[in-house]
Amino acid sequence: MSPSSDATTTTATTTASHETSVVLPANLHARPAGQLARAAAEYTSAIQLEHSGRTVNPTGVLAVMGLGATAGSTVTVRAEGPDAEQAVTALADILATAE
Repeated sequence: MSPSSDATTTTATTTASHETSVVLPANLHARPAGQLARAAAEYTSAIQLEHSGRTVNPTGVLAVMGLGATAGSTVTVRAEGPDAEQAVTALADILATAE
């Protein structure tokens, strides 16, 4: 009987969160929502956007637009996974700088 090997892979999981204000003069419309969706799809972490008690997956443009986040409102970006910090930073940057 041959010895068995038990390979276990452990992946580090981190959680990150960041609150940011929507600075878009025309609110969270299709173009910045599309930017958020494309950026969110690049990460393996589970990402969420929260606004006024609603939580959506930012990989969907319509879901992001459906948040109804207006200029000056606060949106929280949360992520959990191996690249959570990078994902939160990227999405918060888009919310702060998109036109």
